[in-house]
Amino acid sequence: MARPALRMMGRPDGTPHARVARLDRDRPAVEAARADPARFEALYRKYVAQVYSFAVYELRDHHDAEDATERTFLAALANLHRFEERARPGEDAEASTFRIWLFQIARNTVAERRRVRHRRPEAPLEAAIGATDPMDVEHSAIVREETAAAWQAIGRLPDDRRRAVVLRFVHEMSTREIAQILGRSEGAVRVLLHRALRSVAGDLGRGRS
Repeated sequence: MARPALRMMGRPDGTPHARVARLDRDRPAVEAARADPARFEALYRKYVAQVYSFAVYELRDHHDAEDATERTFLAALANLHRFEERARPGEDAEASTFRIWLFQIARNTVAERRRVRHRRPEAPLEAAIGATDPMDVEHSAIVREETAAAWQAIGRLPDDRRRAVVLRFVHEMSTREIAQILGRSEGAVRVLLHRALRSVAGDLGRGRS
């Protein structure tokens, strides 16, 4: 759990008072990995499924996703000394700026993978549904067809809209986290999500008519 830290902030009358700033929840694991790279495994185990799932949705190929995932964590380990915690006063106690930094690396790794891989038929988005999907666990036998149609519709969205949907509803990230990963403002992320969901709803509606 994140540790609170005190920062001195000024009152309107100029008198300082203490304000609580939440520190990154992954700080202990990051500090441990910096001291002993072998302990980076704790961060790897915590986030590997999330990064892999993100890569699958982006690349639509399990082998490419595995490669991108490993490259992401190798880059994170190699550059861990450059990571800067950016927790702010009033931040969610469960916030992790390390996770944001890791997903920024994953986004760049996926983009590079797209640029260098040879032309070949892409696996359909249904392959991504084989990955752990918290939206389709309890009722998979009943709603699998509808879920597949929804993810196919998501797969037809423009890149940033699709990424925003995956990060929000698969990885349950806040709009603040998504904004930092995508390099957008929080307002722009809300617009992306609104337009994405409207497009998916329209797509599904046309499919049923």
